[in-house]
Amino acid sequence: MTSVPPRKSRLRALLGAGALLAACGTTASRAADLAVDGPRQTPTFTMVDPSTWIVTLSGSIQAIPRYPGASDYAAVFYPSIDIRKVGEPRRFSTPDDGFSLSVFDNGTFRIGPTARFVPGRYYGDDRRHLFGFRDARFAVEPGVFAEFYPVSFIRTRVEARQGVYGHHGTVGSLAADYLIPVDNFLFSIGPRFNMGDASYARKYFGVSPVEAALNGRVTPYDPASFYSAGVLGGVTYTQSETWAYSAFAGYNRILGASGASPLVRRPFGNPNQYQFGLRIDYAFRMPALF
Repeated sequence: MTSVPPRKSRLRALLGAGALLAACGTTASRAADLAVDGPRQTPTFTMVDPSTWIVTLSGSIQAIPRYPGASDYAAVFYPSIDIRKVGEPRRFSTPDDGFSLSVFDNGTFRIGPTARFVPGRYYGDDRRHLFGFRDARFAVEPGVFAEFYPVSFIRTRVEARQGVYGHHGTVGSLAADYLIPVDNFLFSIGPRFNMGDASYARKYFGVSPVEAALNGRVTPYDPASFYSAGVLGGVTYTQSETWAYSAFAGYNRILGASGASPLVRRPFGNPNQYQFGLRIDYAFRMPALF
């Protein structure tokens, strides 16, 4: 047997320990990457099956202000659907995203059409305080959206929309979400900023001279713009490939000219706008239809 000099033995031990640490570091890095369910280029070991879809049906119930600037709340329910190929991760979304369809998606950036619906303000919502005010019908706002992930755990999103029914103003929104995966949970939190032009602001926060005279409790008011700022947080628990459950809560403060409107001051309304909700997801596989 050939003896190993002490110096060479120590050198081999150090090299072996370094290789072990490097392997552990690489494994930990890969595990961390896989834990984040965010957009990234499809790993080489992931096979995308274009012949099979994963269809996710979702049902959400929310408590939201009855109309923009309202102080009381209404419960609303709405369904949604997500379709992706087997092997593709499901996209992260929040309840304040518009209904969207991607026309370009490379894993880091995506863009496409979107649409939102805004609840209307009607005399029957508050006969005591809304007497004399014209109804502000529910609105339909089609537009475009874009999402960008500067890193895998931060999503940024922008929407630009145009009212085509209910109002004819131009509106937009900016959002960012910080994603925190922990085992089967995905936590998210991030700021929100919404804006609108004078046409939108007058529709929901303006008071005409005739309305002021009929109501008798407010003075005429003409807001030149709308914007609000706030935050939204949520948590999703993925029980299995079939079932997932989400809860979320958000806050927005109406600011600027619209925030000074008498319609968002008591007893007519409130500039502090909250939302709460729950969502259930059910996923199943089916042959691709196209």
